[in-house]
Amino acid sequence: MEEAVDNRLAELERRIAALESGASTRLRPHDIEPTEDAVLGLDWTVWAGALAALGNPVRLTLVQQILGGTSTVIALSAVQGLGTSGQIYHHLRQLTAEGWLHSPSRGVFAVPPNRVDALLAILVALERSA
Repeated sequence: MEEAVDNRLAELERRIAALESGASTRLRPHDIEPTEDAVLGLDWTVWAGALAALGNPVRLTLVQQILGGTSTVIALSAVQGLGTSGQIYHHLRQLTAEGWLHSPSRGVFAVPPNRVDALLAILVALERSA
């Protein structure tokens, strides 16, 4: 147990040294272990755009549909309540800009694997707190 704490402390010291030397301008979510103390000490504003992108019912539905296998704009246009293809593209651009989606091929959208866990963690936390 003590060795694990020492390893974590050494890693944090390395990251702080890198920040102080100017090697990085800010911590990103993947730069830390998600402990309560570590997360509380961060600048949360770096996540404002990513969270705002999810703060729209149409965009949440798009992500849900894409995770479920509906991955093209043509198929998404058939989903009730998502709007026109132009509106769908608008929302897809916002989700892509914030890293919630990527386009592995033209006209096809997917949730990057590194974002699936984050998305599910947010949703599970909200469900548990409801």
